[in-house]
Amino acid sequence: MKIYDIIAKKRDGFKLTKTEIEFVINKYTSNKIPDYQMSALLMAMYLKGLDDQEITDLTLAMAESGDMIDLSEIPGIKVDKHSTGGVGDKTTLIIAPIVAACGVSVAKMSGRGLGYTGGTIDKLESIPGFKTQISQEDFINIVNKIGACVVGQSGILAPADKKIYALRDVTATVESIGLIAASIMSKKIASGCDAILLDVKVGDGAFMKTYDDAVKLANKMVSIGKMVNRNVRAIITDMNQPLGNAIGNSLEVIEAIKTLKNQGPKDLTELCICLASNMIYLAKKQSLADCEKQVRDVLKSGKAFDKFIEIVKAQGGDESYIRDVSKFNKAKFSYNIIAERSGYISNINAQLCGAASMVLGAGRATKEDSIDYASGIILKAKTGDFVKKGDILAVLFTFEQEKINQAQDLVSSAISFLDTKPTKNKLIYNII
Repeated sequence: MKIYDIIAKKRDGFKLTKTEIEFVINKYTSNKIPDYQMSALLMAMYLKGLDDQEITDLTLAMAESGDMIDLSEIPGIKVDKHSTGGVGDKTTLIIAPIVAACGVSVAKMSGRGLGYTGGTIDKLESIPGFKTQISQEDFINIVNKIGACVVGQSGILAPADKKIYALRDVTATVESIGLIAASIMSKKIASGCDAILLDVKVGDGAFMKTYDDAVKLANKMVSIGKMVNRNVRAIITDMNQPLGNAIGNSLEVIEAIKTLKNQGPKDLTELCICLASNMIYLAKKQSLADCEKQVRDVLKSGKAFDKFIEIVKAQGGDESYIRDVSKFNKAKFSYNIIAERSGYISNINAQLCGAASMVLGAGRATKEDSIDYASGIILKAKTGDFVKKGDILAVLFTFEQEKINQAQDLVSSAISFLDTKPTKNKLIYNII
């Protein structure tokens, strides 16, 4: 079997076999296929497409290129959640304790932020002492003891995907729905959970810019799940404006804590209730209405907040910060963005807000960059709100004063106005 022949076969529009796909992934992972040939094959896949069987075979080959996490020591159905990325998306911090408080195990592996999308691991590490790199034995023990654990992804989890994604990033082959689906699902399958909830974001702050593309991606990933005997459900959600009001690591942790106390922003609370309810539904197979009632009950009773404290303690974090959020470190400089006119906010471009938070120090352009946990943005108004001239639209936080002007320009250009109240986008578009 030769890589040349496989490239030519896909170039000419023919379907690749499972054996051919496994050959490519194994040889490329072991550095026996050069980048230039893998680039050619990826471009052929991008241009000619992949059918559901090819995507599934590619997903499994990438998943099996590294460690396959065994969670069999955790009883019952283990549920995971994956978001395709957004601005202000701190849902994992909220739904993991909610779902665990409802009696469903959450064994979650999350990533760091890169570009304008934030990472769950960075947010959790803004809690002093919180450990996101722990042994698999400790990971399983924590889930068995308290019902949830959130850790960073292992360096040997789906290594083929890591190599291939780096190549796609520089060869203009990122925007392939088949390759995106295989990339996401290979890591989720390798992570070992029985059921997977996918939060597929759509909008200007999301990777998928159109609803039709988001649906295509969701359908592909659900199809992969069925073909590998995983229970998968996808929810299409809006990312045309940041989720919640906080953008930035410790700022988002504080907002997550408020949400667990039933004091969070309406959009964030609504989405977390939906996601948590669907995760419990995947595990328990009760009616969705019953699952939602459980979610609302543990929020109202404080059990979800108490569970978050348990998670923080179990992973070495200082629980006093969760009980008293004023203890979190504060940025040295802040700046208010003021409304220059009265009117209704018609849009808050999530991507521009994410870019501004990066400028302020809350994000990283490369994986080696450091971040400032206290930097970021607090939005004081959202789409559909009426503001008067002189009202505060947003507050910027940073440790480097010279970054404020650039961030101010980005946030100001992100916010649009109308004289009449706009029709707001749906928060939740569809469930697949």
